[in-house]
This record gives sequence, C-alpha cells and structure tokens, in this order.
Amino acid sequence: MQNKAVHYVIRSTAAAAGGFATAATSVAAATLAASIILSPAADASSRLDGVHADLARAVQLNQITEEQAARFESKLAGRILGEA
Repeated sequence: MQNKAVHYVIRSTAAAAGGFATAATSVAAATLAASIILSPAADASSRLDGVHADLARAVQLNQITEEQAARFESKLAGRILGEA
C-alpha cells in the first residue's frame, strides 16, 4: 500500500510539473508575440539592409543564385519602398 502511495505522489508531482512547464512556455510565447506586435516597425532602409544581408547569406550557402537574389531583392524593394 505504501508503494502505491509513493508512486501516486511521484506521478502526480511529475504531471503537475509538466503542467507548470506548459503554462510557463505559453506565457513566454505570449510575451514574445506581444513584444513583436508592439515593437515599432523598422524603417525601409533597415528592412532593405536586412533583406540584402539575408540574400547574400543564402547565396554564400548556395541556396540560391546571385541572379535569383538580385531579382528577389528588386521585387521586395519595390514592395517595401511602395509601403514607405
């Protein structure tokens, strides 16, 4: 009988710890989402700098060609500058 009680306490404690971890993860995700939503939007030039850096890295990793990067950057620049 005592072994069953110990097993129940251990199992209940583990389940509760899992519930707390899930709640903490949810709170962390909600906090991150709120910080992203409430952060000011980057200006067009910094966004284009980021796009250029990301595409240059993709070319270095042979994920896309230089021509593809140039076309995509041009297309995004038109969209980003059109919003500004």
